[in-house]
Amino acid sequence: MAELRHIPVMLGEAVEGLAVQAGGRYLDGTFGRGGHARAVLSRLGPDGRLLLMDRDPAAVAAAREAFADDARVSIRHGNFADLAEWDETAAGLDGVLLDLGVSSPQLDEAARGFSFMADAPLDMRMDTTQGESAAQFLARADEHEIADVLWTFGEERFSRKIARAIVARRAEAPIARTGELAALIERTIGRREPGKHPATRSFQALRIRVNGELDAVQRGLDAALERLKVGGRLSVISFHSLEDRAVKHFIRDHSGRVQGSRRGPPVAAKPARLAAVGKARFPSEQELAVNPRARSAVLRVAEKLA
Repeated sequence: MAELRHIPVMLGEAVEGLAVQAGGRYLDGTFGRGGHARAVLSRLGPDGRLLLMDRDPAAVAAAREAFADDARVSIRHGNFADLAEWDETAAGLDGVLLDLGVSSPQLDEAARGFSFMADAPLDMRMDTTQGESAAQFLARADEHEIADVLWTFGEERFSRKIARAIVARRAEAPIARTGELAALIERTIGRREPGKHPATRSFQALRIRVNGELDAVQRGLDAALERLKVGGRLSVISFHSLEDRAVKHFIRDHSGRVQGSRRGPPVAAKPARLAAVGKARFPSEQELAVNPRARSAVLRVAEKLA
C-alpha cells in the first residue's frame, strides 16, 4: 500500500475552494504530511501566512522538518477544534482547510493500531500523547456503551452481538491487539458483505470514539467561523457520512435560511453568516484510479458573509 501514501485527496479542488490570495492568512488544521499545505504555500507571496496544526505528533514533526526555514509558516501541535485558542488566528483568517478523518500515514503505520490489516497494539489515538486507547476503552466500557459506539459511529447492525462477544472475551483476557479484535468480530458475525472485512465498521466506530472526531468537527467548524474574515473561505473534505452531514448542516444552519420540517412550524433562521460556494464535490474518476482511498471523499466549500 506504500504507493498510496501521502497522496492528498482532492488537492486541486480543495485549494481552489480557498481562493488563495498572495498576501492572505490561511490555516490548514489537518496537516497530515503536507500535500494541501504545500499547494497553499505555493500560492502565497512573501507577505502571506500559513498556519499549520495537527494533533498527531508525527505529523507535527514532519511539518517542522519541511518548513522550519520558511518565515511565512507557523506550526502548532493541537486539535483543530481548538484553533481559536491559538494566538496566531486572532488576527483573522482568509481561509481554513480541514481534511477530516484518519490520514494515510496513520493507516499505513501498523503500530498505530488503526487497521486490522496487520496485527498491532490496539491504540487508534491520533494524538499518542494523551487520551485512552481503543484497548483501554474496550477494557472499561460496559456492554451497552460498546454497542452504542459501534452502532452510532459505525452503523454496525450487529453492534449488540459484537459487544457481548467483547465483554465475554475480556473476562478471560484483555483484548490488546488489532488482530485479536478483528478475529473475534469475524468469528462472531461472519463475513456478510462481499469485499468488506466484518471488522471494518467496528474499527471505524472505535477510532471515531477514541479520538472524539465528531465533537472535534463541530467545535472546529464553530471556531473557524469565528476566526474567518468576511469573504474568507472554509474548505472541508469529509470521508464519513456522519462528518459530511455535520459539515452540510453547519453551512445550512448559518446560511440564513428558515429551518423546519413539513410536520412542524418553521424555526426562526439564524443571521446569515455563511454561503455555500457551489455544490458538494466528489473525486474524479481519474483521481480514484490513482488513489482508491479517495472514493468516499466529499468536499464542501463556504464563504463567510458580512
